[in-house]
Amino acid sequence: MTAYNSSLLRLLDERGYIHQVTDAGALDALAQREVVTGYIGFDATAPSLHVGSLVQIMMLRRLQQAGHRPIVLMGGGTSKVGDPSFKAEERKLLDDEAIAANIASIRRVFGRFLTFGDRPSDAIMLDNAEWLDELNYVPFLREIGRHFSVNRMLTFDSVQLRLEREQPLSFLEFNYMIMQAYDFLELSRRLGCRLQLGGSDQWGNIVNGVELCRRADGKEVFGVTTPLITTADGSKMGKTERGAVWLNEDQLPAYDYWQFWRNTQDADVGRFLRLFTDLPLDEIERLERLEGAEINEAKIVLANEATAMLHGREAARAAEDTARTTFEQGRAGEDLPTLSVGDGVNIAHALTQLGFTPSNKEAKRKIAEGAVRLNDKVVTDSGLIVTDGKLSLGRKKHGLLVR
Repeated sequence: MTAYNSSLLRLLDERGYIHQVTDAGALDALAQREVVTGYIGFDATAPSLHVGSLVQIMMLRRLQQAGHRPIVLMGGGTSKVGDPSFKAEERKLLDDEAIAANIASIRRVFGRFLTFGDRPSDAIMLDNAEWLDELNYVPFLREIGRHFSVNRMLTFDSVQLRLEREQPLSFLEFNYMIMQAYDFLELSRRLGCRLQLGGSDQWGNIVNGVELCRRADGKEVFGVTTPLITTADGSKMGKTERGAVWLNEDQLPAYDYWQFWRNTQDADVGRFLRLFTDLPLDEIERLERLEGAEINEAKIVLANEATAMLHGREAARAAEDTARTTFEQGRAGEDLPTLSVGDGVNIAHALTQLGFTPSNKEAKRKIAEGAVRLNDKVVTDSGLIVTDGKLSLGRKKHGLLVR
């Protein structure tokens, strides 16, 4: 760890958020002198953010905890283009109505993590469509475009990846990095924003913004990125057999969210407690020293704290109670995913509709392997019609079938 003097960089460093900083010494000094306004942008390409965005939301939370001001920047403008960073193909373009609906759905989550208001360190939320939609193309090229070197833009990893693989990179997407840099300039001019935070895949875009603010206005601003969050086995965090781990409850029930954290690999528990909970560091150190079966205590703490932060303490308690009832006592808990089957449904269809398998073909394969149980009895007939009971796939996926 680097020896930082400001409470902001010490907090970020101690909890494992810092990967790269544009000028650590100058930012450290600034954070000691004044309240720093910092932002992260979130594009609205879906109705909910997923757990892969959580480390960025937590960065804004840490910024506020250290006495500084976070800006949540919704990408109403940039979502019309799509960030090409490390994407194999161009994103599907969304219309204004779909983007507005996604923003309305996403923004509810932030109130769980940040305090919004009018005090110096209270968070604010903006939409970059406010300025991007009003740009005139030729004046924008003259004022902003002249500060960007195409030669340099072609060297960024996110662009190189597409070119090396001979995958198409549209001129529309190529403009994304200029638009993101312009966001930083606008926020600097409007609100005195001095800091952009983001994931390591955003380093090139952030550096563009830092340099644009210097060239256009002579302003010194800064960037901080987080490391890529992977699990102990090297896989990308948040990717599961059932798909993305969404943050909105209408996309993923609180119980399933709790289970995601409860199923954390042993080697990841300490790191995830630092990143995704507010537990004191000395308590985290105690928990990560646990071994054998006792590490499950730490996993339950992680699941409870992470779920309470997003869904509330009562939802976390209910999820733990349901899990204990299901796994320890062998009875169906009240909070399990539920499927209404009317007069009956094919068991393979039930597995797919509960989200336990991605297709009926995969469901039948799991049944043939003996991995499916109905009321704790192994099912071998993929044509079975079921009307009620507890349906299980493996040891960790359980749901209720009701008429």
